[in-house]
Amino acid sequence: MVSDLRDPRQLEVLVTFIVDRADVVLQNMRPGQVDELGLGADTLRERKPSLVYCNIGAFGRHGPLAGRAGYDPLMQAFGGIMSVTGEPGRPPVRVGPSIVDIGTGLWAVIGVLLALYRRKDSGAGGVVDVSLLETAAAWMAPFAMQYLASGAVPARQGTGQTGIVPYRAYATADGELVVAAGNNQLYGKFCAVLGRPEWAADDRFATNPDRVSNAAQLDELLEPALATRTNAEWMRDLDDAGVPCAPVQDVGQMLAHEQIAALGLLRSLPGLSQPVIGPALSIDDNRPLARSAPPALGEATIEGLFAA
Repeated sequence: MVSDLRDPRQLEVLVTFIVDRADVVLQNMRPGQVDELGLGADTLRERKPSLVYCNIGAFGRHGPLAGRAGYDPLMQAFGGIMSVTGEPGRPPVRVGPSIVDIGTGLWAVIGVLLALYRRKDSGAGGVVDVSLLETAAAWMAPFAMQYLASGAVPARQGTGQTGIVPYRAYATADGELVVAAGNNQLYGKFCAVLGRPEWAADDRFATNPDRVSNAAQLDELLEPALATRTNAEWMRDLDDAGVPCAPVQDVGQMLAHEQIAALGLLRSLPGLSQPVIGPALSIDDNRPLARSAPPALGEATIEGLFAA
Protein backbone atom coordinates (compact mmCIF):
# COMPACT_ATOMS: atom_id res chain seq x y z
CA MET A 1 0.00 0.00 0.00
CA VAL A 2 1.24 3.51 -0.85
CA SER A 3 0.79 5.39 2.41
CA ASP A 4 3.72 7.82 2.35
CA LEU A 5 4.54 9.55 -0.93
CA ARG A 6 7.71 10.98 0.63
CA ASP A 7 9.13 7.44 0.84
CA PRO A 8 11.12 7.04 -2.43
CA ARG A 9 10.28 3.33 -2.69
CA GLN A 10 6.54 3.87 -2.29
CA LEU A 11 6.65 6.82 -4.65
CA GLU A 12 8.31 4.71 -7.32
CA VAL A 13 5.58 2.07 -6.92
CA LEU A 14 2.98 4.72 -7.69
CA VAL A 15 4.92 6.18 -10.61
CA THR A 16 5.46 2.72 -12.09
CA PHE A 17 1.74 2.03 -11.82
CA ILE A 18 0.94 5.29 -13.63
CA VAL A 19 3.44 4.63 -16.41
CA ASP A 20 2.35 1.03 -16.90
CA ARG A 21 -1.40 1.29 -16.52
CA ALA A 22 -2.84 4.79 -16.33
CA ASP A 23 -4.31 6.86 -19.16
CA VAL A 24 -5.29 9.83 -16.98
CA VAL A 25 -3.96 11.42 -13.80
CA LEU A 26 -6.00 13.99 -11.87
CA GLN A 27 -4.56 15.99 -9.01
CA ASN A 28 -5.90 18.76 -6.79
CA MET A 29 -3.15 19.13 -4.20
CA ARG A 30 -2.02 22.52 -2.97
CA PRO A 31 -0.07 24.48 -5.59
CA GLY A 32 3.48 23.16 -6.00
CA GLN A 33 2.98 20.05 -3.87
CA VAL A 34 2.88 17.52 -6.71
CA ASP A 35 6.07 18.94 -8.20
CA GLU A 36 7.82 18.65 -4.84
CA LEU A 37 6.81 14.99 -4.72
CA GLY A 38 7.98 14.31 -8.28
CA LEU A 39 4.42 13.68 -9.49
CA GLY A 40 3.96 16.79 -11.62
CA ALA A 41 2.83 16.75 -15.23
CA ASP A 42 6.27 17.39 -16.72
CA THR A 43 7.88 14.58 -14.75
CA LEU A 44 5.22 11.96 -15.47
CA ARG A 45 4.71 12.90 -19.12
CA GLU A 46 8.45 12.70 -19.73
CA ARG A 47 8.22 9.03 -18.80
CA LYS A 48 4.86 8.55 -20.54
CA PRO A 49 4.14 11.10 -23.31
CA SER A 50 0.68 9.62 -23.97
CA LEU A 51 -0.50 10.47 -20.45
CA VAL A 52 -3.37 12.93 -20.01
CA TYR A 53 -2.70 14.95 -16.86
CA CYS A 54 -5.38 17.15 -15.29
CA ASN A 55 -4.64 19.85 -12.72
CA ILE A 56 -7.64 20.92 -10.64
CA GLY A 57 -6.68 24.16 -8.96
CA ALA A 58 -8.16 27.05 -7.03
CA PHE A 59 -7.18 30.36 -8.67
CA GLY A 60 -5.77 28.95 -11.91
CA ARG A 61 -2.35 28.12 -13.29
CA HIS A 62 -1.09 31.66 -13.89
CA GLY A 63 -1.31 35.06 -12.25
CA PRO A 64 -0.57 36.65 -8.87
CA LEU A 65 -2.99 34.37 -6.99
CA ALA A 66 -1.96 31.12 -8.65
CA GLY A 67 -0.31 29.86 -5.47
CA ARG A 68 -3.31 30.36 -3.21
CA ALA A 69 -5.64 27.63 -2.01
CA GLY A 70 -9.38 27.98 -2.38
CA TYR A 71 -12.73 26.39 -1.62
CA ASP A 72 -16.25 26.61 -3.05
CA PRO A 73 -17.63 29.41 -0.81
CA LEU A 74 -14.47 31.48 -1.30
CA MET A 75 -14.91 31.26 -5.06
CA GLN A 76 -18.60 32.03 -4.91
CA ALA A 77 -17.52 35.24 -3.17
CA PHE A 78 -14.45 36.08 -5.28
CA GLY A 79 -16.12 35.15 -8.58
CA GLY A 80 -19.15 37.38 -8.02
CA ILE A 81 -21.78 34.65 -7.57
CA MET A 82 -22.71 35.81 -4.06
CA SER A 83 -23.13 39.37 -5.30
CA VAL A 84 -26.14 38.37 -7.41
CA THR A 85 -27.60 35.76 -5.04
CA GLY A 86 -30.13 36.74 -2.37
CA GLU A 87 -32.82 39.36 -1.91
CA PRO A 88 -32.43 43.00 -2.97
CA GLY A 89 -31.14 45.18 -0.14
CA ARG A 90 -30.06 42.22 1.97
CA PRO A 91 -26.65 40.56 2.50
CA PRO A 92 -25.17 38.27 -0.18
CA VAL A 93 -26.04 34.58 0.00
CA ARG A 94 -24.05 31.48 -0.90
CA VAL A 95 -25.73 29.17 -3.42
CA GLY A 96 -26.64 26.07 -1.38
CA PRO A 97 -25.17 23.31 -3.59
CA SER A 98 -21.42 23.52 -4.11
CA ILE A 99 -21.84 24.56 -7.73
CA VAL A 100 -18.23 25.72 -8.14
CA ASP A 101 -16.80 22.40 -6.92
CA ILE A 102 -19.24 20.38 -9.01
CA GLY A 103 -18.85 22.56 -12.08
CA THR A 104 -15.07 22.35 -11.93
CA GLY A 105 -15.32 18.56 -11.88
CA LEU A 106 -17.49 18.68 -14.98
CA TRP A 107 -15.02 20.96 -16.79
CA ALA A 108 -12.26 18.52 -15.83
CA VAL A 109 -14.20 15.65 -17.39
CA ILE A 110 -14.79 17.65 -20.57
CA GLY A 111 -11.13 18.59 -20.83
CA VAL A 112 -9.90 15.05 -20.21
CA LEU A 113 -12.28 13.61 -22.80
CA LEU A 114 -11.14 16.18 -25.36
CA ALA A 115 -7.49 15.33 -24.68
CA LEU A 116 -8.18 11.59 -24.98
CA TYR A 117 -10.05 12.14 -28.25
CA ARG A 118 -7.14 14.20 -29.63
CA ARG A 119 -4.73 11.46 -28.54
CA LYS A 120 -6.45 9.00 -30.88
CA ASP A 121 -4.86 10.78 -33.85
CA SER A 122 -1.66 12.21 -32.40
CA GLY A 123 -0.72 9.53 -29.88
CA ALA A 124 0.28 12.34 -27.50
CA GLY A 125 -1.42 13.13 -24.24
CA GLY A 126 -1.55 16.60 -22.77
CA VAL A 127 -2.13 18.74 -19.72
CA VAL A 128 -5.64 19.92 -18.82
CA ASP A 129 -5.96 22.82 -16.39
CA VAL A 130 -9.22 23.73 -14.66
CA SER A 131 -9.82 25.84 -11.57
CA LEU A 132 -12.52 26.90 -9.18
CA LEU A 133 -12.12 30.55 -10.14
CA GLU A 134 -12.48 29.89 -13.86
CA THR A 135 -15.61 27.87 -13.18
CA ALA A 136 -17.09 30.61 -11.00
CA ALA A 137 -16.36 33.20 -13.69
CA ALA A 138 -17.97 30.95 -16.31
CA TRP A 139 -21.16 30.67 -14.23
CA MET A 140 -21.25 34.47 -14.20
CA ALA A 141 -21.08 34.84 -18.00
CA PRO A 142 -24.64 36.23 -18.46
CA PHE A 143 -24.11 38.82 -15.72
CA ALA A 144 -20.71 39.71 -17.14
CA MET A 145 -22.25 40.33 -20.55
CA GLN A 146 -24.93 42.57 -19.00
CA TYR A 147 -22.25 44.57 -17.22
CA LEU A 148 -19.99 44.85 -20.26
CA ALA A 149 -22.91 46.00 -22.41
CA SER A 150 -24.43 48.52 -19.98
CA GLY A 151 -21.78 49.37 -17.38
CA ALA A 152 -24.35 48.69 -14.66
CA VAL A 153 -23.34 46.26 -11.91
CA PRO A 154 -25.98 43.46 -11.69
CA ALA A 155 -27.87 43.43 -8.41
CA ARG A 156 -29.49 40.68 -6.36
CA GLN A 157 -32.92 39.74 -7.72
CA GLY A 158 -34.17 37.18 -5.20
CA THR A 159 -35.98 34.51 -7.21
CA GLY A 160 -36.24 36.84 -10.18
CA GLN A 161 -34.20 37.28 -13.31
CA THR A 162 -32.63 40.49 -14.52
CA GLY A 163 -34.24 41.51 -17.79
CA ILE A 164 -37.40 39.36 -17.70
CA VAL A 165 -40.65 40.13 -15.82
CA PRO A 166 -42.62 38.27 -14.50
CA TYR A 167 -40.01 35.60 -13.89
CA ARG A 168 -39.87 34.84 -10.15
CA ALA A 169 -41.51 33.09 -7.19
CA TYR A 170 -44.80 34.41 -5.83
CA ALA A 171 -46.46 33.44 -2.55
CA THR A 172 -49.67 31.46 -2.97
CA ALA A 173 -52.26 30.32 -0.45
CA ASP A 174 -50.13 27.31 0.57
CA GLY A 175 -46.58 27.89 -0.67
CA GLU A 176 -44.61 29.60 -3.39
CA LEU A 177 -44.88 29.27 -7.15
CA VAL A 178 -42.34 30.33 -9.77
CA VAL A 179 -43.98 31.78 -12.86
CA ALA A 180 -41.84 32.23 -15.99
CA ALA A 181 -43.86 34.33 -18.42
CA GLY A 182 -40.82 35.03 -20.56
CA ASN A 183 -42.44 36.78 -23.53
CA ASN A 184 -45.47 38.91 -24.42
CA GLN A 185 -47.58 35.94 -25.51
CA LEU A 186 -46.98 34.05 -22.28
CA TYR A 187 -47.60 37.19 -20.25
CA GLY A 188 -50.95 37.65 -21.96
CA LYS A 189 -51.92 34.04 -21.18
CA PHE A 190 -50.80 34.52 -17.59
CA CYS A 191 -53.04 37.58 -17.21
CA ALA A 192 -55.94 35.65 -18.71
CA VAL A 193 -55.50 32.84 -16.16
CA LEU A 194 -55.46 35.47 -13.41
CA GLY A 195 -58.76 36.77 -14.73
CA ARG A 196 -57.19 40.16 -15.46
CA PRO A 197 -56.66 40.37 -19.24
CA GLU A 198 -56.55 44.17 -18.99
CA TRP A 199 -53.12 43.92 -17.34
CA ALA A 200 -51.73 42.65 -20.66
CA ALA A 201 -53.07 45.72 -22.46
CA ASP A 202 -51.86 48.19 -19.83
CA ASP A 203 -49.26 50.50 -21.41
CA ARG A 204 -47.01 50.08 -18.35
CA PHE A 205 -46.75 46.34 -18.99
CA ALA A 206 -47.28 46.00 -22.75
CA THR A 207 -43.77 44.78 -23.57
CA ASN A 208 -41.05 43.08 -21.57
CA PRO A 209 -38.91 46.24 -21.39
CA ASP A 210 -42.01 48.03 -20.05
CA ARG A 211 -42.54 45.30 -17.46
CA VAL A 212 -38.88 45.42 -16.41
CA SER A 213 -39.08 49.20 -15.96
CA ASN A 214 -42.32 48.92 -13.98
CA ALA A 215 -41.67 45.63 -12.19
CA ALA A 216 -42.55 47.00 -8.76
CA GLN A 217 -45.96 48.23 -9.93
CA LEU A 218 -46.68 44.93 -11.70
CA ASP A 219 -45.71 42.89 -8.66
CA GLU A 220 -48.07 44.99 -6.53
CA LEU A 221 -50.86 43.64 -8.73
CA LEU A 222 -49.63 40.07 -9.09
CA GLU A 223 -48.75 39.30 -5.49
CA PRO A 224 -52.23 39.67 -3.93
CA ALA A 225 -53.84 37.96 -6.92
CA LEU A 226 -51.64 34.84 -6.67
CA ALA A 227 -52.06 34.66 -2.88
CA THR A 228 -55.75 33.82 -3.28
CA ARG A 229 -55.33 30.22 -4.49
CA THR A 230 -53.11 27.19 -3.85
CA ASN A 231 -50.12 26.01 -5.84
CA ALA A 232 -52.06 23.05 -7.21
CA GLU A 233 -54.93 25.26 -8.39
CA TRP A 234 -52.66 27.76 -10.12
CA MET A 235 -50.51 25.02 -11.65
CA ARG A 236 -53.53 23.27 -13.12
CA ASP A 237 -54.75 26.41 -14.88
CA LEU A 238 -51.32 27.71 -15.87
CA ASP A 239 -50.33 24.31 -17.28
CA ASP A 240 -53.56 24.20 -19.28
CA ALA A 241 -52.77 27.64 -20.67
CA GLY A 242 -49.17 26.70 -21.49
CA VAL A 243 -47.58 29.14 -19.02
CA PRO A 244 -44.38 27.66 -17.51
CA CYS A 245 -44.52 27.38 -13.72
CA ALA A 246 -43.12 25.25 -10.90
CA PRO A 247 -43.66 24.99 -7.15
CA VAL A 248 -40.83 25.79 -4.75
CA GLN A 249 -40.21 22.34 -3.23
CA ASP A 250 -38.05 21.16 -0.36
CA VAL A 251 -35.76 18.14 -0.75
CA GLY A 252 -38.36 15.71 0.59
CA GLN A 253 -41.02 16.96 -1.81
CA MET A 254 -38.62 16.79 -4.73
CA LEU A 255 -37.54 13.21 -3.96
CA ALA A 256 -41.15 12.07 -3.48
CA HIS A 257 -42.38 13.53 -6.76
CA GLU A 258 -43.60 11.04 -9.35
CA GLN A 259 -41.38 12.66 -11.99
CA ILE A 260 -38.25 11.64 -10.07
CA ALA A 261 -39.56 8.08 -9.87
CA ALA A 262 -40.42 8.05 -13.59
CA LEU A 263 -36.87 9.08 -14.47
CA GLY A 264 -35.33 6.48 -12.14
CA LEU A 265 -33.09 9.08 -10.55
CA LEU A 266 -33.17 7.65 -7.03
CA ARG A 267 -31.26 4.38 -7.08
CA SER A 268 -29.97 1.76 -4.67
CA LEU A 269 -26.31 0.76 -4.55
CA PRO A 270 -24.91 -2.54 -3.26
CA GLY A 271 -23.36 -1.97 0.15
CA LEU A 272 -25.30 1.21 0.93
CA SER A 273 -28.25 1.29 3.31
CA GLN A 274 -29.88 4.29 1.63
CA PRO A 275 -30.54 5.18 -2.00
CA VAL A 276 -28.60 7.84 -3.88
CA ILE A 277 -29.33 10.19 -6.77
CA GLY A 278 -27.81 8.71 -9.90
CA PRO A 279 -25.93 10.52 -12.70
CA ALA A 280 -27.88 13.24 -14.47
CA LEU A 281 -27.74 11.58 -17.89
CA SER A 282 -28.87 8.47 -19.71
CA ILE A 283 -27.25 6.67 -22.65
CA ASP A 284 -29.61 4.75 -24.94
CA ASP A 285 -32.24 5.29 -22.24
CA ASN A 286 -30.06 3.61 -19.61
CA ARG A 287 -28.78 5.55 -16.62
CA PRO A 288 -25.18 4.65 -15.69
CA LEU A 289 -24.82 3.48 -12.11
CA ALA A 290 -21.89 2.53 -9.94
CA ARG A 291 -21.48 -1.20 -9.34
CA SER A 292 -20.77 -0.78 -5.63
CA ALA A 293 -20.63 1.73 -2.81
CA PRO A 294 -17.58 4.03 -2.62
CA PRO A 295 -14.62 2.29 -0.94
CA ALA A 296 -13.51 3.34 2.51
CA LEU A 297 -10.26 5.32 2.78
CA GLY A 298 -7.42 3.12 1.51
CA GLU A 299 -9.72 0.14 0.90
CA ALA A 300 -9.04 -0.11 -2.85
CA THR A 301 -5.40 1.00 -2.88
CA ILE A 302 -3.85 -2.47 -3.02
CA GLU A 303 -6.41 -3.74 -5.52
CA GLY A 304 -5.80 -0.73 -7.75
CA LEU A 305 -2.01 -0.82 -7.65
CA PHE A 306 -1.29 -4.51 -7.63
CA ALA A 307 -4.17 -6.21 -9.44
CA ALA A 308 -3.02 -8.40 -12.29
